[in-house]
Amino acid sequence: MLAATVASLGVTMPPVSPTGLQNRIWRWRGFDVRYQCLGDERADGPAVLFVHGLFVNADHWRRNLPALADAGCRCYAIDLLGYGYSSKPNPLSEAAKAVSGENGRSLSAPVADLGTAGGGTREGVEVELAHPVAGSPYNFYTWSEQLLDFEDEVVGGDEPVTLVANSIGSISALQAAIDAPARINGVAIVNPNFRELHVSEQPALLRPLLVPIIEAVQRTLRERGQPLFDALARPATVQQILKEPYFDADMVTDELVDVLLTPLLQPGSADVVFDTLSYSAGPLPEQQLADTRLEAPVLVLYGEQDPWTPPARVRALERFAAVQRVVPLPGVGHCPHDEAPGTVNPLVLDFVRACAAR
Repeated sequence: MLAATVASLGVTMPPVSPTGLQNRIWRWRGFDVRYQCLGDERADGPAVLFVHGLFVNADHWRRNLPALADAGCRCYAIDLLGYGYSSKPNPLSEAAKAVSGENGRSLSAPVADLGTAGGGTREGVEVELAHPVAGSPYNFYTWSEQLLDFEDEVVGGDEPVTLVANSIGSISALQAAIDAPARINGVAIVNPNFRELHVSEQPALLRPLLVPIIEAVQRTLRERGQPLFDALARPATVQQILKEPYFDADMVTDELVDVLLTPLLQPGSADVVFDTLSYSAGPLPEQQLADTRLEAPVLVLYGEQDPWTPPARVRALERFAAVQRVVPLPGVGHCPHDEAPGTVNPLVLDFVRACAAR
């Protein structure tokens, strides 16, 4: 009932989040971007920018900003373009295509050594980079540029920022660190995402069969997926879905469902969701961590009970020079920052302080 009511009336950004943080708007390339800030913006404490994961938003960091702000950090959380209360331009519109971060980049498929679920290595895999929906702005290069512009225009100052990212937000964060090494002094990854729907993640022998099937499903969802989206965008359904990545079901509260679902009821959300599900290309974590342009140290935290991220593949990230530590977190799933903030916040704070002191 909530979904139908809100969808029919439209959803506007409230002045404050349900947890009391002020919602602000930054105008970026002609679009609105919602962000939050906590801590003294005029102080010289370390600057930290939190980057959310798939289909969520800045409020997913509501258990983390206060702890780091109390410790003297200047904390920011942002809604990436298409998510939360940020603008959601139709991916096929000319205005959206104009801001795509793929514009002007060389997107030939590089060869990379990728991981396996068991912690092994697949050598010499071509990584398709270009979004299959030509011109769509919903790609990691757009979000990288958004993060870097936010660092420049909103965070400001002469010192670089530390990025803290969950799930696929980590790919945007790593790309920002690759694109502008002098402006990012560290990347803390809270549960990476290896993007199992990426064409390069499909078994080589089965790829000719699987990829056309996946693309057909993706095309159908883009063209006719609104009824499915409407059926799923309901509090009870979202609560049930969240109990898969959250190991502790008690942490899937009404507040969590509210802060994640309500922004998704804005017009245009379904287009963004199905376009993102069609994004079976783009950079992958191992490829990025091997990039010689990456200078920032990387901390990797992961929940041992994450059903989506193979733990052996995460542990294998220790082989990269940029990765300082890989820290397992027992008893939590894909979102440790929300399930176990008392464990995650001190680890992130220590990393932020070490990066600021470099």
